[in-house]
Amino acid sequence: MKSFKASLTMTVAAAALGLAFAAGPAAAQGKVVVGLITKTNTNPFFVKMREGAEAKAKELGMELRSFAGKYDGDHDSQVQAIENLIAGGAKGILLVPSDSKAIVPVIKKARQAGVLVIALDTPTEPADAADATFATDNFEAGKLIGQWAKATLGDKAATAKIALLDLSKNMPTVDYLRDQGFLTGFGVDVKDPKKNGDETDKRIVGNDVTAGSEEGGRKAMENLLQKDPGVNVVYTINEPAAAGAYEALKAVGKTKDVLIVSVDGGCPGVKNVKAGIIGATSQQYPLLMASKGIEAIAEFAKTGKKPAPTPGLDFFNTGVSLITDKPASGVPSINTEEGLKKCWG
Repeated sequence: MKSFKASLTMTVAAAALGLAFAAGPAAAQGKVVVGLITKTNTNPFFVKMREGAEAKAKELGMELRSFAGKYDGDHDSQVQAIENLIAGGAKGILLVPSDSKAIVPVIKKARQAGVLVIALDTPTEPADAADATFATDNFEAGKLIGQWAKATLGDKAATAKIALLDLSKNMPTVDYLRDQGFLTGFGVDVKDPKKNGDETDKRIVGNDVTAGSEEGGRKAMENLLQKDPGVNVVYTINEPAAAGAYEALKAVGKTKDVLIVSVDGGCPGVKNVKAGIIGATSQQYPLLMASKGIEAIAEFAKTGKKPAPTPGLDFFNTGVSLITDKPASGVPSINTEEGLKKCWG
C-alpha cells in the first residue's frame, strides 16, 4: 500500500500539549473522525503505521487526526491527545501506548464517552482496558530470535554471556514481552513474566535501557561491556538499538564473535541483517496493524460491532517472520531478500 498526500493538508503544531499533531481539512458534516496516537512521528515504524492509517482512512472517507509524542515514553502527550480526540468527537482511537498502565484511566474515559479504543503494537495493561489490540505477537517475536540464537550457538549456548538492551524503565508490555520471549526461546528460566531483569541465570550479564534509539543502544552496550567485556549474545528491543550496540562493539573490536538479535523488520534493520551486523530479526507489519484498525473503527461506526481477537489469543495477531541469512535447524525463517520485499522505513 502506498502513502498519499492529500491536496489540502495542514499541520498544526500543538506545542502547549507537547504533541506533534497533523490533521486533514475540515471534515464534511457526518464524516467519521478517527485518531491515531503513536509514540513518536520520526521512528520509521510509526511513520509506516501512519501511512497505513492515512491511506485506509482516505479510502473509506474518514477524517484522520494524527498525534505523536516528542519522544518515546512521552506519556503526558498521549493523555492530552486522547482528551483532544474525545472533545473533537472522534468515533475511534488507534493508540500505541507509551505507558501501558498509566494510560488506562484516560482510555476508560474515552470508552465511557462512546469512543472505540484500539491498542496498536503495545497492549495496555490490563489488555482489556482497550476494546481491542491489533499487534505482533511480541512474545513470539522474541521467542523466535531466542531460539535462533540458541540453535546458532549450539553447545556454546550453555556458557553464553547475554546482554539485554531493553526499552525503558517503566517496562511497557512490548518491552517485557519481547525480552521474556527471547529468554524463553534461549532456554533461560524467567521469573516474573511481566518484569525484565529479575532472572538469576548466570549467563545474563545484565539489562540496560535504550529508549529504542541508536544512541541509547550504544550507551547501554558500553555500560554492559564495562560490566563484562566477554558478552557474546546481545538482545535488543529494536533495530535502531541494535545498530547502536554494534557501534559500541565495533569501537572495542568485538563484532566478529558476538550475535546481535532484534525485532522490527524495518528496511534499515533488514539491510543490517544482510550486512551481517544483526544476526537475525523478527519482522512485524505496522501498516497492516493501522489499516486493519481503521477498518475496525469504520465497522464500529456503521454497526456498533467491535473487533474480535484471533482465535486462541486475546488480541488480533498481525503476524511475525524471522529474518536471517543464516537459518537454524528447527527455527522457521525467511531470508533478507524476501524480508526486503516486506520491510518498511
